[in-house]
Amino acid sequence: MDIEQNLALFQELLCCGSNIYLWCYDAGGHLLSSNCPHESLFGAAFSFLGCKERALLAGRENGQPQAVGTSFGLLWGVDFVRREKEPERMYVIGPVFSHNVSKQDMETGFLHYAGEEIPLSWKHRLINAYEEVPIVQHILFTRYLLMLHYCLTGEKLDASDTTIQQSFANAAPADAKRDRHRVWMSEQALLHMVRNGDLNYKDALNDSLLISEGVPVHGKDPLRQAKTSVIVFTSIVCRAAIEGGLPPEAAYSLGDSYMQSAENALTYDEIRSIPTLMYDDFIRRVHRIRQNPKLSAPIARCRDYIEMHPGEKIRAKDLAELAGYTEYYLTRRFKEETGFSVSGYVQNAKIARAKILLRSTNLSVQEISDQLCFGSRNYFSRIFSEIEGCTPTQFRDQQAP
Repeated sequence: MDIEQNLALFQELLCCGSNIYLWCYDAGGHLLSSNCPHESLFGAAFSFLGCKERALLAGRENGQPQAVGTSFGLLWGVDFVRREKEPERMYVIGPVFSHNVSKQDMETGFLHYAGEEIPLSWKHRLINAYEEVPIVQHILFTRYLLMLHYCLTGEKLDASDTTIQQSFANAAPADAKRDRHRVWMSEQALLHMVRNGDLNYKDALNDSLLISEGVPVHGKDPLRQAKTSVIVFTSIVCRAAIEGGLPPEAAYSLGDSYMQSAENALTYDEIRSIPTLMYDDFIRRVHRIRQNPKLSAPIARCRDYIEMHPGEKIRAKDLAELAGYTEYYLTRRFKEETGFSVSGYVQNAKIARAKILLRSTNLSVQEISDQLCFGSRNYFSRIFSEIEGCTPTQFRDQQAP
């Protein structure tokens, strides 16, 4: 793929919306190019505030696009071009603010860097130039970073594949419009998956990241707001896990540890991965609790495969290969251990996923049927009615708050 041509187009698209600049550094952190007219000022900010050092360190540790930023909400998005898994070029978009910031906010924020060797005159220059920095909401900035990654690698990622989610979940502006019903539906889907220990949670989590920016608490401390979002999210996930069968003592102890980690965070870089790690941890613990201890290891693998791949057409023949059995022996053992035929278990798993999609998305019944490989809407509706006692449309209507 032609990276330079892709980046040129990407740069034009960024400039259409706001003045978000594109920077290129070598593997050692030396600036190679930028289109920023305030290169000396904002380039120095990337370095002086420790963001470049943290970005380079993270680039050596993982291959995910990410955000790095400051306690007062100044952010950069970072991704890498690699050669044999080692970073060769670092591309940066920014800086941006994730929320409205005043001079007072920046002056207060710089107190965190009081011990750093930052020239006082440079601090004043940056504070006076704050109006030159665009304000870009979390959701939009996430999408820009995913676009950058696609331009560099040709790989399409979801928001949940990045280390940007929840890293700067600040309050939306007071006049921002939030679709409360969609947020509620998304939240219910996420909690339903915790209660059921559903390991195939990625799509639901990704949808939630693109719907809500976190708890809309208004204040002047964005890092405090990010911590509040993490703590609230952890609290409701903890309770859902208890409803799913995780012992309260274990659930509250686990939740407390994640909330304390969030509270102890000093920067966005420290807090950004906590929500996803916490959510995954709770789901896996509930999944283990809900596992049938009587299942043999081969049948447990088949069951997990079915639950993790509801969008595939799963045949007993494929599961037999996974288990190392003949198809005849697999179907008999599966029925004996689970109480369901293979096809019956597959149908139940697909309907469970359909219920999540009906709760948390605006996909039509036909689209859900297609996504879950039912073959036709009529067949999907018939199986859904047999298992749930109502049609998919009736089920969705019943979920309205």
